[in-house]
Amino acid sequence: MSLDETLFDDAPNPYWLASTSAADYPALDEDIDVDVAIIGGGMVGISCAYMLVKEKFKVAVIEADRILHGTTGHTTAKITSQHSLIYARLKKEMGEEKAQQYANANQSAIQTIADIISNKNIDCDFVRQPAYVYTQSDKYIQDIEDEARVASNLGIMASYVDEVPLPFSVKAALRFDDQAQFHPLKYLQALIPDITENGSYIFEQTRAMNIERDKDFLVITHSGKKVRAPKVIIASHYPFFDGGGLYFSRLYTERSYVVGITAQGKFPEGMYISAEDPTRSLRSQSFEGGELILVGGEHHKTGQDSNTNQHYSNLIDWAKKTFRVVDIPYRWSTQDCMTLDGVPYVGPLTASRPDLYVATGFGKWGMTNSTAAAMMLTDLIVKGENAWTSVYNPSRFPDLTNLIVQNADVAKNYVSGKLEAPDNDEEIAKGEARAVNVDGERAGAYREQDGKLHLLDITCTHLGCELQWNNAERTWDCPCHGSRFGCQGNIVEGPALNVLKPVEESRNNVEPNVFQ
Repeated sequence: MSLDETLFDDAPNPYWLASTSAADYPALDEDIDVDVAIIGGGMVGISCAYMLVKEKFKVAVIEADRILHGTTGHTTAKITSQHSLIYARLKKEMGEEKAQQYANANQSAIQTIADIISNKNIDCDFVRQPAYVYTQSDKYIQDIEDEARVASNLGIMASYVDEVPLPFSVKAALRFDDQAQFHPLKYLQALIPDITENGSYIFEQTRAMNIERDKDFLVITHSGKKVRAPKVIIASHYPFFDGGGLYFSRLYTERSYVVGITAQGKFPEGMYISAEDPTRSLRSQSFEGGELILVGGEHHKTGQDSNTNQHYSNLIDWAKKTFRVVDIPYRWSTQDCMTLDGVPYVGPLTASRPDLYVATGFGKWGMTNSTAAAMMLTDLIVKGENAWTSVYNPSRFPDLTNLIVQNADVAKNYVSGKLEAPDNDEEIAKGEARAVNVDGERAGAYREQDGKLHLLDITCTHLGCELQWNNAERTWDCPCHGSRFGCQGNIVEGPALNVLKPVEESRNNVEPNVFQ
């Protein structure tokens, strides 16, 4: 991207995907039997498969698209137990024992990643770094002091500091020592041979559609082929199968943004995130003999922003004010599943399904929480227990106020989408899209660069919410549960299982000036 470019004609391009290549894996073309079926080929799925294979289990990883191309390929890749300001709140809301479990899980995940990298001699840009939460507002000083005290009492090397080595002043900061950063795809790709060369499987372009229970579980895929396994792990980011767990009422999705810049001068040691909004997240990454600075933030609920490109512009403007920017070679966004209390759901999908597991809701902190989830699920399958499962229990009852607020937001967006008046008045330019009226019904119109127009039924195939256009990613996004679809109707992110259908030819007989 040119430094002066503001229209973003190029597609978003995550550095992690651009800097690695990977082998293609086949689609499932026959029924198979394994010990454990893992749905989802991101960091949870690959880490689980690696750990279970080490325990002599035969596994199959089933990925709807390409492995590592989802949220794992769009992260900022901070390996840290510092998850903004969480420990003081956990102690207050869940008690010290569960706060300790959460700290132990994420500190152990850091060490596990470090040990795997060391033992396998993986070249993945792993660097130990301190992690900081900083504030430029008086409002957060006490919160940071409280967090430093609680985290330190939980055994984390945490301290309160009043300055950080960034090119601006702060009011206060929290420092966690002995944290880390890495290149997540280089790390995970090095684990794959341990899976595929030991009798286990990875299948791409294989969408799991349902789970049935016979003597064992049967994972039914889009082609009708089945994976039979006595144990199943749902690691599909947003659970594709709810199983009575009501996850659609206990999860919501957020999008956030990253620009990768090069700048004059050296970035200081450390990883950084602001306590206040708009969030600003910073870290460096080795790049072409120098370094890439990752500037992140600008979160909002999926499908609930009318101009998503503005978030990239905001980050670029802030970066230019903060650093002597030379170039902006990368930008990307990601989607995170958020729980109502900020702690992931890891363990049995429901209390009545002890051999059907889920791992979801990692918020913005998937590197350590994904690894901790893989460690927990491996222990549950191998040993039947793990010391951290209480705090991550998927069946825990959420705070009633948060539950009401979240589901009221879903209901509001469901109703407002149905009442929205489509706009047929303005021309749809190349590369643009909007909701239009076709024979009295709402449809989505997108015009390709060659002028071809695509008309889709933009009612989400998950639970029927009306989709909104995302101009930054050129996708149709669901404001209720976060499903995303490409401009031709393909699924980009679940929980939706079915593609968008084109508007029937009979509904395409619109006045010529509507789309011209």
